[in-house]
Amino acid sequence: MIRALLLGACLAAVSFAYASGSEKLDPKLPLQGKKSDAVTYDIDFSVVVTAPYRTKTLKVWLAMPQSDVAQSIEGSELSTFPMKVAPKVAKESVHGNQFAYFEFDHPEGAQIIRHKFKATIHEMRWHIDPAKVVKIENWPKSFDLYLNSDQSVVISDLLKDVIKEIKPKRENQSDDLASIMKWVNNNIKYDHGNASLKASSDHALTQKAGHCGDYHGLCAAFGRALGYPTRVSYGINTFPKNSPSHCKLEAFLPPYGWVVFDVSETQRVIESIQMDKTLDAGKKDELIRLAHDRLQRGFRDNTWLQQTRGTDYDLVPPAKKRVPVVRTIYAEADGVALPEPDPANAKQREFGWMTVHHYVPSRPVEYPFKGWKSLVK
Repeated sequence: MIRALLLGACLAAVSFAYASGSEKLDPKLPLQGKKSDAVTYDIDFSVVVTAPYRTKTLKVWLAMPQSDVAQSIEGSELSTFPMKVAPKVAKESVHGNQFAYFEFDHPEGAQIIRHKFKATIHEMRWHIDPAKVVKIENWPKSFDLYLNSDQSVVISDLLKDVIKEIKPKRENQSDDLASIMKWVNNNIKYDHGNASLKASSDHALTQKAGHCGDYHGLCAAFGRALGYPTRVSYGINTFPKNSPSHCKLEAFLPPYGWVVFDVSETQRVIESIQMDKTLDAGKKDELIRLAHDRLQRGFRDNTWLQQTRGTDYDLVPPAKKRVPVVRTIYAEADGVALPEPDPANAKQREFGWMTVHHYVPSRPVEYPFKGWKSLVK
């Protein structure tokens, strides 16, 4: 009893500190998770862009990963072929994402943009304890970007109706997000043939299908509808796959700060457990519990390199219109955006651009969402 009272008093004091502003709430706060298991990769990443016939000006913005507490970037080398174009590297002002901008004058045939660099990536775990998550009544204005609707994360009337069914009463922010993620995993189907490629919450909610981006755009919209700061984050997986792009969800949970979640890949792990005929019912239940636990406590793997954060921003120099997201590049031919490719969609046969990528890790590394064995380490 005494211990419970002391814990309650401590949490109340922390809550008051946040509410009174003596403990700073800042969306620019670096990730606070515990780091481990660093892996260094030699990365050779190229994009082959094919502009339409007689294009006068081809513009390409290439997402450039930045160093932070979870990853470090060094030895960056940019080049183009066959035309030689010097890039301009700049950050957009909304989220601070960095891009290398290339402008090709009257390109003839495909153009290759190549980025060679070295990246050291850490695994990160937050070990979230829901009882320690502090409730914030009034978020600082600096969090407005992550609380309001935008062109990807849309808080629609339909979404508000659904969130009332999922969470008729708000509880702890961590538990509420867990309920959201569980609903998404139970109701959304991963489908390369039916995806927005824009982290669209509307697409996921109305189609009940989509990519990782649609899953996490929907989770972000649900979180914002409840009054919790959320954002999507795009990066690349550092192993061979048709499309290297992958999206994750981030939510700000005081005092843990921004916490990373991967809802779609957790769903796929759970599906692999359910389909594994070597496991009995009891073992399956235990592994599924471990998969949910890893998700809800916050986990970012060392096989994912973060490139952009946030949604709905202007590129530098400005594109024809604001972008909803940039997964790897954004390209325009005479002011018209080239269509986003999905190389994992078996029905897609035409591409305006395509990535070519190769990764050499400093040591053998296992993708923690492939099967269930990493759950029992």
